[in-house]
Amino acid sequence: MLDTLTIIAILGTFLLAGIIKGVIGLGLPTVSLAVLTVIIGLSNAMALILVPSFITNLWQAMVGGNGRVILRRIWVFLLMASLTVWLGGEAISRVDLPILSGLLGVLIVVYSIISIAGLRFSVTQSQETWLGPVAGIINGVLTGMTGSFVVPGVFYLSTIGLSRDRLVQAMGMLFTLSTVSLGISLQTNNLLTVELGQMSAAALLPAIIGMVIGQRIRHKLSENLFRRLFFISLLVLGCYILVSSIYRTV
Repeated sequence: MLDTLTIIAILGTFLLAGIIKGVIGLGLPTVSLAVLTVIIGLSNAMALILVPSFITNLWQAMVGGNGRVILRRIWVFLLMASLTVWLGGEAISRVDLPILSGLLGVLIVVYSIISIAGLRFSVTQSQETWLGPVAGIINGVLTGMTGSFVVPGVFYLSTIGLSRDRLVQAMGMLFTLSTVSLGISLQTNNLLTVELGQMSAAALLPAIIGMVIGQRIRHKLSENLFRRLFFISLLVLGCYILVSSIYRTV
C-alpha cells in the first residue's frame, strides 16, 4: 500500500510534469519516470505513467491534421518501436532493477546533454529507409527496459525533416503506441497491479491541470530559457539516478 506522503509526492510529480509538457510540448513521461524512480523504484514508476502518458499523447497524436501523411512516412519505424517493447520488457524479470535504473539514468543524461548542446543532425531519404526500422527496434527495446520513449526515437524523428507541427504529432504517435505496448509488457510480467493502475488513473487529473498551467506560463516565459533550465535539471536528476544505481549494485 502506498502511504499518504508517497501519494502526495506522486500527484505532485505529475502536476510538475504536466506543467513542463504544457510549456515545451514534451517531458511528461521522462520527468515522471526520473522523479518517481527515485521515490518508488523503476518498475512501479513505469506502471504509474501509463494512463497520463496515454491520454495526453493520444491527444497530441490526433491534433494537427497530418496523421495520414506522417503514417505513410514513418509507419515502419512506429511498428518496430511498438513490437519490440516486449523484448526489453523481458529484461525486467531477468536483470537487476538497479542496472535498469542506471540505464534509465544514462538515457536521461544523454537526452539532456544533446538537448542542451542543441545538436542537430539530418538523414537522407536513402538512410531513412534502413535507419527507421533500426531506430524503431532500439527505441522499443529501451522502452521495455526503462519506460523511456525518447531515445533514440525523438532524435530520429527530428532528423528526417518533418515540419514542427508534424514532428510534434509524430512524437505523439510514438509515445502513444509505446505507452500501449509498455502497458501490455508490464501486465505480461505481472508488474501492473490494481493499486498501481488506480493510482495511474488518479494521476491523470494533476497532469492535465499541470498542462493547463504550463500553457499559460508558455505565454509569459521565454521558452528557450525554460527548456535550458528544464534540461539542466533533468541532467542533474539523471546523474543522481545513475550514481544511486551504481551504489546499489556495488
